Amino acid sequence: MTQVGPGTPMGELLRRYWHPFAAISEVDEAGIKPVRLLGENLVAFRAKNGAYGLIDRQCPHRRADMLHGIIEDDGVRCSYHGWCFATSGQCLEQPFEDVANPGARFRDKIQTKAYPVEAKAGMLWAYLGPQPAPLVPNWEPFTWENGFQQIVFADIPCNWFQCQENSCDPVHFEWMHRNWSSVLGGDGRYGPTHLELSFEEFEFGHIYRRVREDTDKDNPHWTIGATALWPNAFFLGDHIEWRVPVDDENTLSITWMFHRVPSNREPFVQPRIPWWKGPVKDEFGNWITSHVMNQDIVAWVGQGTIADRTQEHLGRSDLGIVMMRRAFEKAMKIVESGEGDPMGLIRDPQRNTCIEMPIKHRELFTTSMTLEESRRLGDSIQYRLNRPDYQHQVGQPDEVKREYQIAMGMIPEDATETI
Repeated sequence: MTQVGPGTPMGELLRRYWHPFAAISEVDEAGIKPVRLLGENLVAFRAKNGAYGLIDRQCPHRRADMLHGIIEDDGVRCSYHGWCFATSGQCLEQPFEDVANPGARFRDKIQTKAYPVEAKAGMLWAYLGPQPAPLVPNWEPFTWENGFQQIVFADIPCNWFQCQENSCDPVHFEWMHRNWSSVLGGDGRYGPTHLELSFEEFEFGHIYRRVREDTDKDNPHWTIGATALWPNAFFLGDHIEWRVPVDDENTLSITWMFHRVPSNREPFVQPRIPWWKGPVKDEFGNWITSHVMNQDIVAWVGQGTIADRTQEHLGRSDLGIVMMRRAFEKAMKIVESGEGDPMGLIRDPQRNTCIEMPIKHRELFTTSMTLEESRRLGDSIQYRLNRPDYQHQVGQPDEVKREYQIAMGMIPEDATETI
């Protein structure tokens, strides 16, 4: 189930979906970058005409590395012998061949591997599957206005599936992010325990609901719940986390984060969505445990490069894990049989105008309010909102922090120092 290469059951299933793989601003700045996705080595580039491409890393001529390619108006040129390729993978030019034997039109016979790329929500998305491709999902948060967005990466040295299983595991919040955090912080007091859990499948994944000692079934934790977004993401209202399969032993974590700006900063239009990559280990080689995502990474990697599920002993808190595994088994069989689409694909453009989501406290992200009003509302529901620091992952660069704090009205437009 965990293998993602071409021809494997899971690999063929995952190729039916679009996957984010880079920030738009990242490729715009670099021009070209290496990409490893679903076990394939590729390069992403932005041609001078603005089109994005994702092609085989090796040139089909003599297998030179296209990472060192020359960006042209309508494609990328191999720096070894000058063969030029469009974003479609079609060879556009073969400098010597075109002169020595122009009538042969050898270039017309050459096509390198290439995959469609689309830009959405500040990210570049790739589709590696058969045509016709579904639509890139336009999740509801992507349609929100007046928000500061940022995209955060991390390289995780383990299989993607154990990362995604975390998305349907509510009890880990109690222990890893509350109790363990308390111990690490020197407090040591345990938080409220879980009393009841419920799991269900819906069109776009799985929802878990929970009741703790300090809540009841009127609380959004139960009435709305949290979403394990199919096939490889976790949705929590103001952000979506993708666990993108690099190969069988590595995962690219991508977080898209939205902060509603205060009313005195509206209307707000973000000209460029910044990106950054957070470390997973400190300078001494120790795993970082200070932030929520970093704690998750410690758990995922601690299960082994590929978790040995034959050694597990699942309990009632793991019903969501079982439900998710069965859903993947069912979806792989659908793809293998060729009879219809697996779950979660979107093909209707009208439906894709805005895919509504189950969102706890939607008003935090869609309602105009002052910075202090948003903080008070967040505090009332035990959600630390719109503070100066980035709470989910370590390593936010000062420049991104400055952009965020200016957007949120925390510091002046001309500020050079951050809070």
